[in-house]
Amino acid sequence: MEDTVKYLAQIVQSEERQPFQIITANPIMLMKALEEPDYMQVMKNAEMLVPDGTGVVWAASRTETPVRERVAGFDLLHELMRVGEDYHWKVYLLGSTPEVIQAAAERLHLKYPGVEISGFRDGYFKEDQDAEVIADIRKAAPDLLFVARAADTQEPWIARYKKQLGVPLMMGVGGSFDVISGKSKRAPKLFQKLRAEWLYRLLREPTRASRMLALPKFALKVMRDKENMTKPR
Repeated sequence: MEDTVKYLAQIVQSEERQPFQIITANPIMLMKALEEPDYMQVMKNAEMLVPDGTGVVWAASRTETPVRERVAGFDLLHELMRVGEDYHWKVYLLGSTPEVIQAAAERLHLKYPGVEISGFRDGYFKEDQDAEVIADIRKAAPDLLFVARAADTQEPWIARYKKQLGVPLMMGVGGSFDVISGKSKRAPKLFQKLRAEWLYRLLREPTRASRMLALPKFALKVMRDKENMTKPR
């Protein structure tokens, strides 16, 4: 996390200010990429991927390409906001419902007064409104853009428009605004320590069960790939 934040701060502060997309990858996203070529391309074209998910950290160690630790998107958002106070960064929030995004903006402003919330809007807009949304973001000229939309559209939307958006750092943040606004709660510390935040979310939202089926598929694929790597040729 420390290395990631330090690197991203340099990206934002660079004179070039080239669009930079970071994807916080979890097993569900990786399985989607393996099954859908277009989504795989989105992930390959991102400037950085970090392991947001214990399963990804486990898989990396199993395939002999270990990473030091999990870099959770929710925590990374807060770390970037914390560092942003030193530089007086501007942040734009996009996604969730009108009530949630407004509450999230207010709470982030109170928690990180050194950061300017230069704009925000909900995520309920259609494709024919994309140009309007992009224009509003460009007018706000943020240093950071956090996007929370449906899992299938969040990263692809950023990837599709990142050059037009022209924001130095863009990141999908999933349900982070719901937690920040107070609408929902993050997993208790015990679940976090046990690396079972996914279980807590499933218990609270049983409708996520169909998505969670990707987890055992992911684990099975990692184990099979490991076996294939170790078989003599």
